[in-house]
Amino acid sequence: MTRLLLLATWLLCAPLAQAFDLAQLSAQLAAPAVVRGPFIQEKHLRALDRPLTSQGVFVLSASQGLLWQLRSPLQLDYRIDEQGIARRTPAGWQLQPGQDTAAQQSRLFLAVLRGDRSGLERDFELRLVGSAEAWELHLRPRSLLLQQVFSAIHIQGGALVQRIELLETQGDRTLLRLPQSQADNALNEQERDAFAR
Repeated sequence: MTRLLLLATWLLCAPLAQAFDLAQLSAQLAAPAVVRGPFIQEKHLRALDRPLTSQGVFVLSASQGLLWQLRSPLQLDYRIDEQGIARRTPAGWQLQPGQDTAAQQSRLFLAVLRGDRSGLERDFELRLVGSAEAWELHLRPRSLLLQQVFSAIHIQGGALVQRIELLETQGDRTLLRLPQSQADNALNEQERDAFAR
C-alpha cells in the first residue's frame, strides 16, 4: 500500500515538476547564435477585405541584431539592433529617425525572437502554455504606451518562434509566419557584411 501511495504521489507531481516554464522557453530561444529563414507577413486592416501581404527573409544574430529583408512586393532591407532601425540605401545603412513607436515595436520583436524574458516581462504580463515542442505565449501590455497600440500579442513556436500575431487596439492585426526557420552557429560572410557598420 505504501508503494502504491508513493507511486500515485509521484504520478501526480511528475507533470508539475516537468512543466515547461518561461525560464526554459527563454533559454531555448536564446540558445542559437543565429536563426534565419523566410517570413510571410499579413497586415489585416479593417478597411480592406484582403490582407496586405509581404514576404522576405530574416537573419537574427544573438550578438548583432536582426536583418529584415523584404523581397515582395518591394525590395527593402532593414537592420534592427539596439541603436534602432536602419534602412539600406545606395549610400549605406541610414538610421531611421523619429520612429518611437516603430523602435519600441522593433525592441519587442527582438526580445521575442531572442527569448529575452526580462525585456518582455518589463512591458507585458506573460502567460505560457504548452511544451518545449509546441508552446504558446500570450502577452498583455502593461505600459500605457503599449496599451494604446496593442490589445494583445500571441506567439507560437516549438524549438524556434513560428508565428506572431499582433492585435492592435483599433481592430487591425498583423500576422507574421516564420515557416522554415533554421538555427545555425555563425553568420555567413554576406550576413557579416550586412551587420558591419
